[in-house]
Amino acid sequence: MAEAKQKSPGRIKQMVQVYKNTRTQDKLLTPLMLLSFVGPIVVAVLLAWLLPGNWFSWILWPLTGILAGLLIAMIVLGRRAEAVAYAQIEGRPGAVGAIVQSALRRSWRGSEVPVAMTRQQDAVYRVIGRGGVVLISEGSRQRTQRIAQDEERKLKRAISNVPISHLYVGPDEGAVALPKLSKELQKLKRVLNRNEIAAVYNRLSSLQASPVGIPKGIDPNRVRAQRPR
Repeated sequence: MAEAKQKSPGRIKQMVQVYKNTRTQDKLLTPLMLLSFVGPIVVAVLLAWLLPGNWFSWILWPLTGILAGLLIAMIVLGRRAEAVAYAQIEGRPGAVGAIVQSALRRSWRGSEVPVAMTRQQDAVYRVIGRGGVVLISEGSRQRTQRIAQDEERKLKRAISNVPISHLYVGPDEGAVALPKLSKELQKLKRVLNRNEIAAVYNRLSSLQASPVGIPKGIDPNRVRAQRPR
């Protein structure tokens, strides 16, 4: 346990490393973080000077400004680092898999391993969440269209009552930008609850690993396709 603690970097070291890595690609990072940190402090000092109060106010307002500045600077760092990360992987094979593995919210489940691929490394990924089952195509739309349709036919035989949607990430017109993939998934109408998501995920995972295996629990074919608001 002690060796594991020594090997894993602390939170501050992680933030410093993220800052160093992002700064090499984003020249505006340092000025924006400084502005985000100093701005709230200046506002807090002005409020302490303008508003009536005692010596305690002169301590409380600047302290509040420092804490707010740190928080805003960390938010700026996180968003700029995320943008740099997306820019580095966008357009590369497996980019959607990286998003599925690390950036999707807990209401969605999937794998970084595609369910279908072409010889040109175009791929189709599958995620299951509150919006049902979504097939995400990556690469050429023309090449992925057929394998995505084949995958949809397989899914309909296994989970006939669960809605299946398609999203496309790639260079062609009408594609979803990689950084907006998570938001597009969240826009889908809610049709499954948490237990139903787990049931569908387990069902599809078991069929992929062993065609004759059927997991116990909720029957995915009996989940409701629509939920009235």
